[in-house]
Amino acid sequence: MAASTPPPPPAASRTAVRKSALTDQRFSELTPALSPEVLEALDCGGFQRCTPVQAATIPHLLSHKDVAVDAATGSGKTLAFVVPVVEILRRRSSRPKPHEVLAVIISPTRELSSQIYNVAQPFFATLNGMKSMILVGGIDIKVDLKKVEQEGANILVGTPGKLNDIMEHTDTLEFKNLEILILDEADRLLDMGFQKQITSILSKLPKLRRTGLFSATQTKAVADLSKAGLRNPIRIEVKTEARPRSKDAGQQELGPSKTPLGLRLEYMICEASKKSSQLVNFLVQNSGKKIMVYFATCACVDYWAVVLPLLNSLKGSPIISYHGKMKQGPREKALATFSALSSGILVCTDVAARGLDIPSVDLIVQYDPPQDPNVFIHRAGRTARYDQEGDAIVFLLPKEDAYVDFLKLRGVPLTERVCPTNTEDIGPEIRSAALEDRNVMEKGLRAFVSFIRAYKEHHCSYIFRWKDLEIGKLAMEYGLLQIPSMPEVKHHSLSLEGFIPVDGVDVTQIKYKDKVREKQRKKALKRKAEEEAQNPKPEKKRAPEKPEKPKRKKTGKQRQSIQTKEDLDELEHEYRLLKKLKRGDIDEEEYEKLTGFGESDGEASNGDVSDLDEAKERGNKGQKKLKQRGKCKGGSRKFEGKSKMRSKRR
Repeated sequence: MAASTPPPPPAASRTAVRKSALTDQRFSELTPALSPEVLEALDCGGFQRCTPVQAATIPHLLSHKDVAVDAATGSGKTLAFVVPVVEILRRRSSRPKPHEVLAVIISPTRELSSQIYNVAQPFFATLNGMKSMILVGGIDIKVDLKKVEQEGANILVGTPGKLNDIMEHTDTLEFKNLEILILDEADRLLDMGFQKQITSILSKLPKLRRTGLFSATQTKAVADLSKAGLRNPIRIEVKTEARPRSKDAGQQELGPSKTPLGLRLEYMICEASKKSSQLVNFLVQNSGKKIMVYFATCACVDYWAVVLPLLNSLKGSPIISYHGKMKQGPREKALATFSALSSGILVCTDVAARGLDIPSVDLIVQYDPPQDPNVFIHRAGRTARYDQEGDAIVFLLPKEDAYVDFLKLRGVPLTERVCPTNTEDIGPEIRSAALEDRNVMEKGLRAFVSFIRAYKEHHCSYIFRWKDLEIGKLAMEYGLLQIPSMPEVKHHSLSLEGFIPVDGVDVTQIKYKDKVREKQRKKALKRKAEEEAQNPKPEKKRAPEKPEKPKRKKTGKQRQSIQTKEDLDELEHEYRLLKKLKRGDIDEEEYEKLTGFGESDGEASNGDVSDLDEAKERGNKGQKKLKQRGKCKGGSRKFEGKSKMRSKRR
């Protein structure tokens, strides 16, 4: 394991620490030296030697430096800031007032804040006359405000939302003499939308303080935050060396990795219809181990937490669910129960991916790859913590194999595990459970829909293309009895190949195994039937044919335009007849008949010479008008006048 610091941005200095100094250094050998009380607390906790991040960070914070730390998950970051916080407060010459806040530690979740608070308690106990307090969500703010005002606090540990609320609603606490601020999991703080609260908190704290920014992944947002909250920070990046990807690769040169040294990462490519069967087979092979299985959504966790215990091959295995939509009490109970187990399975979402220090986790299974590739490292980092060893595997579909190269480029090398071909298909067993219990069927449908919609939100959409999903095979993986009606399936022609419908089954008649729920369902159906009987829906009547709209009266301009066109057509006709008359094709008598001259009141007339001459003259004029036809748009009053003259003569 080696620690290095990359070239820092402007206005930042860097530190370089040798590998030997990091791996073998004891806490008692650090400079500046730690107090005997802190060393004793470390010894009681079983901490004699520093991890690389602790050896690189503690001296700088104790030397009045700001630090921005980027280290792999499970590298011991909590002690890297708890020890300096306690040492800094121990060196104060005077005892603080009850409401004088000297240190603030902020983390993104309740669980992580509680974990930090519990880890720090033995060290806070060495501070005589100082009181610490944890402030997290889930508790009425009035209760916390009353506690703060009555008891006071010198060290605050909590989530940004609750800390900001307390600072906004009370003037009792004083922050002007704050010594140190710690932001743990800084990238997660910003990802979860706490930037507004963090900015508000920073505005209320004095600028002359020490600040520590700790994160497993440095993002642009973290860099921006470090510029705003840190003064000339020391940038510390602790990396590990990647393990060989195979037994034959022992001599190859190893590059830097963002994962712990003791972590063995694998991937398995399998068809969608066989994915759940491979998961169960893998869990059976590793029975007796402490395993965390990550799914994409809360609905998926709820479904598999119900289905897995029903399978014959997993009966008797402790299976616990944990996700963000659970209430705080059950969440804490689930985490405490799994932490106390020596072997068992925790099915969870990404809410359990960061910061949680669950002891002795042997294996991480990423059944669904995370939407955010940064979370991949945090999930895997729940095992192989504090230089221990652990295994992690991710399941991929055949069209997702590019994800392996993508992770390799990000310093996360994976080794392939061959997908077994003789695995027992658990699909029929899941379907049987769904036929016997409506609860299983409904949870399966909800999980399936939620998975597809979560798949659409993948950050690596060029690898995880949701329109390439084989819906039929996925439905078989989930043991569904029918494919749900959803827009993604209806309108995008996704593949239904591989789905085998269950013949002769009316899903509306499947009952709940829970008698209370089934009774409620029957009551609801009965009530609905009675309502429909009392208020039958009227038959849909055919819409009456709409009457034809009366024709609107034409405007003057429209009538004038029509009249002009008629005049031009008539003039053109007369002009053609006149040319025939001049050529001798017709005589004057025929010309009179064809042009209508010489007729009056419907009776034939021989006409007179003046009428004929006028007709010839009008024909000549018509020839000129026709030549200028393109200029006669919109209707001309001259044509209108001639039209009236002709109508009179007729």
